[in-house]
Amino acid sequence: MKKITDYRKLLNVDKTADLKTLKSSYRNIMKECHPDKFVNDEEGRIEAEEKSTKIIEAYHFLISICPETIEQQLPIYQESIANSAITDYDWKSHVLEITFQDGSKYEYFGVTKNEYIKFINADSIGRFARRHIFYSYPYRNVLKTTEAPQ
Repeated sequence: MKKITDYRKLLNVDKTADLKTLKSSYRNIMKECHPDKFVNDEEGRIEAEEKSTKIIEAYHFLISICPETIEQQLPIYQESIANSAITDYDWKSHVLEITFQDGSKYEYFGVTKNEYIKFINADSIGRFARRHIFYSYPYRNVLKTTEAPQ
């Protein structure tokens, strides 16, 4: 969750920001720190490149967890969690990454170590995830499925 907070600070938006607000903030910040503005200042250009890279990363990340994006992708997400088995998972610093048999991969943010231990020790990780993970934590799709749901 710290990553989300840091990205929101970087783009000067709060947690209620919609796609339009994110895009506007992103464009305004990029106008100020775009590397092309530092033609004769090599040090300034390098610094601007680093800052713009962070801003681009923050923008794409926040777009991926924005409620409008989640709502748009909800049918695909529901198809994956309902009809596709979990094939792999990994947990690092409160981010649980789950890969499904259909090829999709989702990150769930704020998953505690205790919750992860319960997940991996459950009789059925799929059932545990449906009850305690899928609808309880903010998530984003990090790997698009190869096929659209039918």
